[in-house]
Amino acid sequence: MKTKEIRELSVSELDIKLRETREQLLQLRLRKQTGQVEKPHLLHVYRKDIARLETIIHAKKQAPAPVA
Repeated sequence: MKTKEIRELSVSELDIKLRETREQLLQLRLRKQTGQVEKPHLLHVYRKDIARLETIIHAKKQAPAPVA
């Protein structure tokens, strides 16, 4: 997932996406232990996505609320 796409989501949507990505990473790790991984590069991709999501969530929570 690209950073630009992530920034467009709301904090609640980001939390859901983060939870889904962590679940995918967990499932992939379990399959790796049993030798059933077809695409081992996805471990790296999921970890990077989780880091991006957490960074943007933190930035959005720290940003001051816009005054309307």
